[in-house]
Amino acid sequence: MIARGSGVPEWWDRAREGAPAQGAPGRWERLFGEVEAGIEDADRAEFAVEVADHTRGEVGRLRLADRLRAAVGHQIGLVLPAEQTPSGVLKEVGPDWLLLAEPPAREVLVPLAAVSAVRGLGAHSMYPGSEGRVAATLDLRYALRRLARDRAPLIVTLAHGGVLSGTCDRVGADFVELAEHAPEERRRASAVQRVSTVPLSALVMLRAG
Repeated sequence: MIARGSGVPEWWDRAREGAPAQGAPGRWERLFGEVEAGIEDADRAEFAVEVADHTRGEVGRLRLADRLRAAVGHQIGLVLPAEQTPSGVLKEVGPDWLLLAEPPAREVLVPLAAVSAVRGLGAHSMYPGSEGRVAATLDLRYALRRLARDRAPLIVTLAHGGVLSGTCDRVGADFVELAEHAPEERRRASAVQRVSTVPLSALVMLRAG
């Protein structure tokens, strides 16, 4: 043992008196532990913020069509202008339209621009762009041309609440021409009352069958 007065500084004795027992963490060890814990907490918080930002970014890229594509084959309901609320099984979704199967066996084509709300969507979405480049080009005009090709009698609801019945004759860049006739009639020259040219922006819903 080193006796007092041997030239050992007084602070050495004080340090030895305050030294921890063997196996107990020292002051520096505790300090480093606290620093490491603080770094880990900061890393976790930063990671959580990054995940939240990434999630918000991903959600921010989703379109209504992406949400709808994940619901194909499921029952949904729509809220449309003119107090229209069709519901049925979602059959197809395009970039700016959807096709609903109403009971008992009637198809309803709806432009997405006319949709005020969708009811019954689940939590899932399809990844933006996963429909493929070809499907992404099949817009409302494509769906209307299918109706024109099938020569199916239609009940057409317009944005102001009016209703037309007839057969889709031609589809232009931003309009559709409807040969108007009674709903129960097929398109024949003798049955056609008039031909109406309707802007695509005025379409709310087209029921076929």
